[in-house]
Amino acid sequence: MACSGQLHVEVELKSLAEKVWETIRDSTKIFPQALSHDYKSIEVLEGDGKAPGSIRLINYAEGSPIVKVSKERIESVDEAQKIYVYSIFDGDLMKYYKTFIAKINVIPKGESSLVKWSCEFEKGSEEIPDPSVIKEFAVQNFVEIDDYLHTKA
Repeated sequence: MACSGQLHVEVELKSLAEKVWETIRDSTKIFPQALSHDYKSIEVLEGDGKAPGSIRLINYAEGSPIVKVSKERIESVDEAQKIYVYSIFDGDLMKYYKTFIAKINVIPKGESSLVKWSCEFEKGSEEIPDPSVIKEFAVQNFVEIDDYLHTKA
């Protein structure tokens, strides 16, 4: 059995791709506001919190299943293609996985958008399950951000 793998998911949202992209790019500020039940805080430790090389400390809210805190590095950002790549390198998730790199791609679909989220991971051992709970959390975040964008406007 392989100790590494990938997960992929696509979520259709009602919001314009540009709005979704702006929200993801400003997630340091917006996620703790809009998703306070999931995020206590997101603190920028290095960089500006948006550019590659930036490091953020994320404190999750009480209901978070396995992760209470994580440190992530923004690996790359493609503004034109609306692609955001980040890696988690410290925190609770690293108790289970040696590596965890995720990619978010926001694709315009007329007046709406399609968000593709994927991750590559290497497990600490074969007994560790795939990070499906993280995938489900990402999907929930995108749906809730879509609702936030529609109710705050």
